[in-house]
Amino acid sequence: MLLRMPSAQPLRARRPVLIPLEDRAADNLRFIRETMERAGSFTALPGWGGVAIGLTALAAAPIAASQPSPARWISVWLVEAAAAVAIALITASRKARAARAALFSGPGRKFALSFAPPLAVGALLTPALYSAGLVGILPAVWLLLYGTAVVTGGAFSARVVPLMGLCFIALGAAALFSPPHWNSLWNTAYLMAGFGGLQIIFGWVIARKHGG
Repeated sequence: MLLRMPSAQPLRARRPVLIPLEDRAADNLRFIRETMERAGSFTALPGWGGVAIGLTALAAAPIAASQPSPARWISVWLVEAAAAVAIALITASRKARAARAALFSGPGRKFALSFAPPLAVGALLTPALYSAGLVGILPAVWLLLYGTAVVTGGAFSARVVPLMGLCFIALGAAALFSPPHWNSLWNTAYLMAGFGGLQIIFGWVIARKHGG
């Protein structure tokens, strides 16, 4: 009994689904735009965190101004700086999670590497200038180096961030020509205007336009 085998038929190749070139280009552009938006949102300084930092500086200024010695004056500002760092890390971490980005990888790593060195220089200069009896120029040094940190870090962020840094640098330059006494009214005013006023103003702008 002969079994009849079915004749082998060549399998038809499926036609590839052709995606119009303009659709693929639109998808690529959409992906690039969303990636850049997430990166820009993250690498910018935290907006509401900046506002909170500004408020702590405004609170610290009159406390520092009432201190009887340069050492205690510096101590108040160092405590305020530590509080500002803590606020910045907490709010930046929250902003990174909201943007679905890692805090210290990719754009965040570039921001941190650009932002940290000027602050480290300021930390080194503070005890050196205190030992040399040059406490009166510390407000100018702090403003100039913080402004430099914001400008360099802001190269990977929204345009408002380096603009904020330039405003700090301008204040620091003006503070260089203020009366040299460490607790002068001018020095207090410059510190309040920079670490208080500028932080609050630019923090609010960043929060409104680039996310908290």
